[in-house]
Amino acid sequence: MSTAAVGQGTGPMPVPPAPPGPSLAQPGPKPSRILAGIAMVLVGISFIIPLVWILVSAFSGSATVSLSVPESWTLDNFSAVMTVDQTWRPLWNSLVISMGAALLTVICGALAAYPLSRYQMRFKRPFMYSILFGTCLPITAMMVPVYSLFVSLNLLDSSPGLIAFMSATSLPMAIWMLKNFMDSVPIELEEAAWVDGAGSMRALWSIVLPLMRPGLLVVFIFVFTQAWGNFFVPFVLTFDSAKQPAAVAIYNFFGTYGAIAYGKLAAFAIVYSVPVLVLYSISQKLSGSSFALAGAVKG
Repeated sequence: MSTAAVGQGTGPMPVPPAPPGPSLAQPGPKPSRILAGIAMVLVGISFIIPLVWILVSAFSGSATVSLSVPESWTLDNFSAVMTVDQTWRPLWNSLVISMGAALLTVICGALAAYPLSRYQMRFKRPFMYSILFGTCLPITAMMVPVYSLFVSLNLLDSSPGLIAFMSATSLPMAIWMLKNFMDSVPIELEEAAWVDGAGSMRALWSIVLPLMRPGLLVVFIFVFTQAWGNFFVPFVLTFDSAKQPAAVAIYNFFGTYGAIAYGKLAAFAIVYSVPVLVLYSISQKLSGSSFALAGAVKG
């Protein structure tokens, strides 16, 4: 029999079936992930509920301490608190104190952080740890000697005194943060400026500070928000209601209307939070391309 006849009689060889592949079914979530998700949801709800209460109560005509759908929606709460003595003057005082404290802290902090970042000193590490220790001092423990100092210097009911004290309490953390931001700026850029005849302060102003603008904004916002929400220090060091910031005006709000007017309190809280939200929005736009020159020394 020829080979061709054998091939015609046998036909094509059968193809063996492919081995079964892996199952396409995805394993279910682990119990640890489920518990973590539940915990995150609970934490989120605990933060969202007070915010929802403020928003709902501000437009409610009969707000209470509990969260409920208002029977009538109104703007009377905002019109009741939009007065000079109740809202506008305290907000202006808060803006002056917070802005002054933030600017003074950033300026002094940058001048103090520059030598710590650029020069090698013998007692640099102990000094840095001393600065870090200054951030751990509780403000309540310092208020008794600070109050005596303000009395002796006749600084009670003084906005410059409040600005100086809040700047002093924020300066240790600001120096520590600005020093770390300043370390990330290439020193080769300063050396090039020194070769062109620029001094240290000129290099700091023209080279270092523009490149670390996000760090300056972070410290500025940090100090501003701390001073904006600080209640204890202005409450102790100011007595004249015309010079008290909005954080203390919230406390006085309860006595103004006798019983707690929750709707008016919520409306005041919304107005009180607007400047900080505006500051965050402006800072996001200003810090867009601040590190555009960070790769200038690489080639």
